[in-house]
Parts: sequence; C-alpha cells; structure tokens
Amino acid sequence: MSTTKTKIYGLYGDDDLLLDGVKQLREKGIQIDEVYTPFPVHGLDKAMGLKESRLSEFAFVYGAIGLTVACLLTWYTMNHDWPQNIGGKPSFTWGQNMPAFVPIMFELTVLFAAHLMSITYLALNKHYPGQKAQNPDPRTTDDKFLIEISNQNFDYVKEILIATGVEEITVKKLEDEKIN
Repeated sequence: MSTTKTKIYGLYGDDDLLLDGVKQLREKGIQIDEVYTPFPVHGLDKAMGLKESRLSEFAFVYGAIGLTVACLLTWYTMNHDWPQNIGGKPSFTWGQNMPAFVPIMFELTVLFAAHLMSITYLALNKHYPGQKAQNPDPRTTDDKFLIEISNQNFDYVKEILIATGVEEITVKKLEDEKIN
C-alpha cells in the first residue's frame, strides 16, 4: 500500500516578503513544514510559531561538566597523584591551592561548552559528515527563500502564496511505500 504526499514550495526573492508570507499563511491556518533561507531572517522563528531552542541549557550543562573535569584534573594531578612542594608551599588540600587553578578551570569550562554544544547542534539538525543537502532547491543557498507546505488544498494555498508576492510555485508528489 502506498500513500501520496503533496509538497507545495513557494519561492521568494526577498526576506521581507517571505516574513509577510509566513505570517499570512499562519493567520489562514496553514501549517508550514519548513522554511529554507540563505541567511538567518530576524523574527522568522516567532512568525512560524517555533519553540525556543534548548541549546543554551545544553551549553550550561556542558560547561558544568568541563568545570567538574577541571577540578578533578587539578586535584588528581597536584594533590593526589604527584603532590609537590612548590616554593615552600606544600599541597595539603585542593581548596588552599585553588586560586592557581582558576585559569585551567576557566579554559576547560569554555572548551567543553563550545565543543560539545557545536556537536549537539550538528547532531540535532542531522548535519553529519557526508550527508546530502536537505534543501529542495539549491537556490536557497544563494539568494532565494523557500516555504515548504505539505498536504494542503493546492488551489487555496496557491491563491495565498500569489497574494504574498511569491515568485515561483512548485508542486511535488512524493510516494511513501508502506508494507503491512
């Protein structure tokens, strides 16, 4: 058994027209699947009704992990594994010598937060090495903006897209094979 999905693509040449088009489509109750842009468009996420990103929460957790690793690393190397008497100051406890470790703790906090946050971003957006481009029109990487809408009344959506100043409308039918 196979089902047919219809994708409607509206291509815009200007980001202001795109933003107005998204707002008008959402006001008419049309669900927008995706918008492809060559650069970030300010206010597009709110116009589409997207939830806020949780990437900053991940960054905080990754920074806390980096700080913990830095504290454990400095304690292990300077107090447990090979304690040294430097300048007549013995290493009795980590807390007494902690001010000397602040640069190490800062650097590892930033290192863990930045690198793990970048990896998380790429993984959540499915940007793996060797991955094919997911945009349906290569012009969206240069100077065009594309709205993707699926399984809607074509004529109704076409009228709205034309009213919003779309340059080009494309309809693609995709077949999904389902085996019972």
